[in-house]
Amino acid sequence: MAPSDLTAKLPGSAITHCRDVTRDHSKTFYFGSRFFGPAERQAVWAVYAVCRHGDDIVDEGDPHSAPRRLEAWWHGVQGAFAGTPSADPVFQALCWAVARFPIPRGAFEELHLGLRMDLDGHHYRDMTELELYCRRVAGVVGFMIAPIAGFDGGEATLQRALKLGQAMQLTNILRDVGEDAARGRLYLPEDLLSAYRLRARDIHGATVSSEYQALMRHLVATARTWYAEGRSGIPRLRGRARLAVGAAASAYEGILDALEQNDFDNFSRRAQVSGTRKLLMLPGVLWRSRGAPG
Repeated sequence: MAPSDLTAKLPGSAITHCRDVTRDHSKTFYFGSRFFGPAERQAVWAVYAVCRHGDDIVDEGDPHSAPRRLEAWWHGVQGAFAGTPSADPVFQALCWAVARFPIPRGAFEELHLGLRMDLDGHHYRDMTELELYCRRVAGVVGFMIAPIAGFDGGEATLQRALKLGQAMQLTNILRDVGEDAARGRLYLPEDLLSAYRLRARDIHGATVSSEYQALMRHLVATARTWYAEGRSGIPRLRGRARLAVGAAASAYEGILDALEQNDFDNFSRRAQVSGTRKLLMLPGVLWRSRGAPG
């Protein structure tokens, strides 16, 4: 089959696979995606499934084969952009998406670098390094989604989309401190641990001390600042994308509320937002999405 034939129509089995990956692995992302138009929704599922595939290579399976599998993933992404995808449904779906929407290849290049940071066991000395990681593994997803959504405001809007993605990734990090520690990973910056009189062994020991709670408050405040900056770009999105992105952002930020309600115990309790609460957020999301562009 010629590349032009592959990109002309999205195979139904490929989008079904990407939809299921999105729904099964991120209820919050899937919740937001349902408010896009049909074609945009399918492209968003394709992007999420490809990103998730790379993330699973880093987090799951044999760590010794992970570098080789990650490079195969990167070759799969490159093939999709070249119009010659492999038989893997996520790359077939991505091939269709990049042919239909101006999704930048550079965003996937940055994601690849971010995933390499995980494989290399990167230690985060300060917030600057952690922010770079958040940019690479999630912030650039804003660069992928904005062209699918359609937007006004040029580079300023893209930078706000970037910040929103970073806020979501920092939220993931704060929610998953315990799970990451069990994998031998620590994303909390070394200088902040020191400032709050904490050591890595306190985190691996799952100790929810007053010092640890203070550190969590600091980082939750940082995440909320990033959400505020990122959310200001949502009115620049077009059509249904305002509600779709706004719904996902509000649901993700709600995880921070749940973390606070759990007294910052992210070792034995998982901060999450119920489906009912997500639905109750929608009127406020709709109201804010109609605001004046930032």
